[in-house]
Amino acid sequence: MGEKLPHRTPPAPTPDPSTRAFWDAAREGKLLIGRNTKTGKAHYPPRPVCPFDDEGEVEYVAASGRGSLYTYSHMHAKTPYVIAYVELEEGPRIMTNIVDCDPTTLRVGQKVRLVFVPSEGEGQPIPMFTPAEENPGHAHA
Repeated sequence: MGEKLPHRTPPAPTPDPSTRAFWDAAREGKLLIGRNTKTGKAHYPPRPVCPFDDEGEVEYVAASGRGSLYTYSHMHAKTPYVIAYVELEEGPRIMTNIVDCDPTTLRVGQKVRLVFVPSEGEGQPIPMFTPAEENPGHAHA
């Protein structure tokens, strides 16, 4: 069994008018996804036009913060990290990092939960995930 990953501070995002609602929600501890009001199909990242159907309006909704590890790679950089795709409970897959874990214990299909990690500079929270069975007292999401 290995060790937990060292803390890595992600770079700060540069919000623009089309992403402002997403980043504002992240500051409140919410991960927004888009959902077509006619079809109910969810997508990520949220955007004003549904990528699957040009009918219906798009609403931004908070994701549950639960998902499963779809695939991942352990990056052996100066500060090692795990990059992954997480399949959200609502359906969309999100490219993210897996944090607060021993990467040798990760497995495809493993349940994960949302946490927010402060970024460089002003600390804009970045949505990331951690194994659901680890850190039960970690209350970022």
